[in-house]
Amino acid sequence: QVQLVESGGGLVQPGGSLRLSCVASGFDLDYYYIGWFRQTPGKEREGVACITSSGKYIYYLDSVKGRFTVSRDNGKNTAYLQMRSLKPDDAAVYPCAAGLDYDPTCHLMEPGYEFWGQGAQVTVSS
Repeated sequence: QVQLVESGGGLVQPGGSLRLSCVASGFDLDYYYIGWFRQTPGKEREGVACITSSGKYIYYLDSVKGRFTVSRDNGKNTAYLQMRSLKPDDAAVYPCAAGLDYDPTCHLMEPGYEFWGQGAQVTVSS
């Protein structure tokens, strides 16, 4: 059974940090680019970071550059999103997604992502 399962979400104060994990099962993550997205009620889902299958290319949403870091460990079939200096505007559900990496590239738009996780809840509040 193909699955992506996120963990590591929670409640954090503004300025705090969290690290999300995305564990893949049922398929080999080695051949897939990974994207991290976020969604809040009433807003469209937006891509915040992506990483190619080899990890060579990484892209970020402008508003998270310098604060978020995406990485992966193909040996563990896992991707990560390290989030620092969190702001209330970062509060959202963060799903990860995987798309088959035909070219060494990734993107922050939803088309092309084949598998999706349910998401991890991130709450930023004092």
